[in-house]
Amino acid sequence: MTIQDLAGSYAIQGSNQEEAGGSSYQGILTLSLDENNRIIAEWLIGDHEQHGTGFYKDGILVINFRYEGDDQKIYKGVAVYRWINKDVLDGFWSEKHGDPRFLGTEYCVRIFGDGVVN
Repeated sequence: MTIQDLAGSYAIQGSNQEEAGGSSYQGILTLSLDENNRIIAEWLIGDHEQHGTGFYKDGILVINFRYEGDDQKIYKGVAVYRWINKDVLDGFWSEKHGDPRFLGTEYCVRIFGDGVVN
């Protein structure tokens, strides 16, 4: 599979970087490529947007992300995904000001037309 195969939108289910049983979320991750075949990532979780750039090699996708918090501060982190198959990514993430004892998680399933692949 190639980096071009990653482009598209994914339904995500995730958990935040906190103790097990903490808060979870759902949203959309959209991946596209720039002119240098680097990944451009955009997350939409509720009305919250995050943006990132990254790279892909040997079935591993790494994205450095950033977003503006409700306190108007900029937060940064990194997300790492393993490409399970052409329609599924499984990953974890950490941000600089998160609880360093834990990782967040995300499971991503490609969206086709009006729905998600089962």
